[in-house]
Amino acid sequence: MGKLVEEFDAYRTKMNDRIMETANTNIKRFFALDTTSYADGALDVKTKEMLGLVASMVLRCDDCIKYHLGKCHETGVKNDEMNEIFMIANLVGGSIVIPHYRRAVEYWDELNGL
Repeated sequence: MGKLVEEFDAYRTKMNDRIMETANTNIKRFFALDTTSYADGALDVKTKEMLGLVASMVLRCDDCIKYHLGKCHETGVKNDEMNEIFMIANLVGGSIVIPHYRRAVEYWDELNGL
């Protein structure tokens, strides 16, 4: 993995660990709900991660975008599928999504060793 991915993963892990040191029951439940919501169900994990990525792009959350890009990569999303995900996100979100699209492509390329 490249520098962007390594830095993001390290920071996310560090801060999640820090948060859990003092998290109350509600925060712990919220984190658990987030985790379990992406488990296999009527929709498989890959589909849920693609949906999460579109939502993250439309909401313009760069950390969320990176997280879901990583999960999409882990679940085997292919480049042609990713291009369609990006297309839907830009269609739904409008031109304001384009800067996030640029950074998403950069991160996706790094995940793929390009």
